[in-house]
Amino acid sequence: MLRRWMLPILFLALGLAAAARQVSEGLPGAAVTLLLIFLLAAVLLSPLVFPRSVSAAEAQRRSEADGRPIVYWRPGCRYCLRLRTRLGRHAYRMHWVDIWRDPDGAAAVRAATGGDETVPTVVVAGEPHVNPEPRWVRAQLP
Repeated sequence: MLRRWMLPILFLALGLAAAARQVSEGLPGAAVTLLLIFLLAAVLLSPLVFPRSVSAAEAQRRSEADGRPIVYWRPGCRYCLRLRTRLGRHAYRMHWVDIWRDPDGAAAVRAATGGDETVPTVVVAGEPHVNPEPRWVRAQLP
């Protein structure tokens, strides 16, 4: 679980250090600005901006029942963040599996990509697509 939060924690720590330095130099405005920038980066790189993840088995079961795509992702992945932000509110119409939390999800991605854990991997109707265009993914939604 800690691995999912390492990058956001690092950004927060760097932001606090940079802000402390600015305060020590008598620049409180710059300190607040830097802290806000690093805090925003930490939030964007955290699991907080993604829909709630389910297990790979649960996502598979739900996808078979409702026909919605499955997205395999991991925190800190800029391509996953790109997909998530470009999908906007449509992201909640998909089943999201965090491969760092679910070993079966990681195994499914490795099987689909030839041994790599390349994410995002989107499975539509049982067929995997590695790092697809968000516009294409949106068009696949039921």
